[in-house]
Amino acid sequence: MEITHMKLPEKKVAPLVVKQTPWPRVRKVLGVILAYATLFALSAVIFLPLGWIFTAALKPDRVSPFSIPVQWFPTQYWHWENFVRTLVETNKPFLIFTRNTLILVAGNIIGTLFSCTLVAYAFARLRFRGSELLFNILIITMLIPYQALMIPQFIMFFKIGWYGTYLPLIVPSFTGNAFFIFLMRQYMRTFPKELDDASRIDGCNYFQTFWHIILPLSKPVMAVCVVFVFMGQWNNLLGPLIYLDRTSMFTVAIGMANYVTRANPQWNLLMAANLIMMMPSVLLYFFAQKQLIGGIASVGLKG
Repeated sequence: MEITHMKLPEKKVAPLVVKQTPWPRVRKVLGVILAYATLFALSAVIFLPLGWIFTAALKPDRVSPFSIPVQWFPTQYWHWENFVRTLVETNKPFLIFTRNTLILVAGNIIGTLFSCTLVAYAFARLRFRGSELLFNILIITMLIPYQALMIPQFIMFFKIGWYGTYLPLIVPSFTGNAFFIFLMRQYMRTFPKELDDASRIDGCNYFQTFWHIILPLSKPVMAVCVVFVFMGQWNNLLGPLIYLDRTSMFTVAIGMANYVTRANPQWNLLMAANLIMMMPSVLLYFFAQKQLIGGIASVGLKG
């Protein structure tokens, strides 16, 4: 007797489909919209005053920039020649002021990078007797205010004949800056010691190790120092005001100060000069933004 097995028909199970609710996507879109709206509102705090300055710079001489309602953006006057007048005006030639300021900026950047990198390398990579004591004394000098050194420095530079020249504003940068030395030293300490050992095995001396290995690796922190030095010298008013005595040697900061007068100030030229003074700093940050943020984020702060 043969027994046959009957095959039961297989039931097809429908795949489980999970319907996604639109709420997560809607929540994400709303979050993006809210973030952009917040950024736009915060940026308006900056761009609206800039718009007012730009509007005032394009107005003619006899039109007051203080109008009601406030004109945040130019709609009627477009006197672009105000910027040209600001640059080439006989009494306040802003183009010459800009050239003088760039000379000071370049000299201070070169002096700061030359001196601070060498001193920072010595404190970070070399071991010698009294290094910690000297570094502590260097840090203590950061507590001395500039006002306490202003008069002794002026007397010294005046007696050696540097008054009325750019030397008192450039030469001190070649003697180092405590803050930049500290910043570079902390960054250089993050490099592994094996780099120095490998360079000595290859026959490099200390300076060759510094020039070919440590210095190229320190470009991010050097970029931070360049930006800080540029901003400090570009906006420096007190130093040039003390040591410079001729209009042809004045800087942008002194030129801006000369525009501010109590009797009938030329507001359109003053605002045009404001915009011209702001442009180099904005362009520097725009092109060096990646290096600046990366350098600040990667600066080591270990003991």
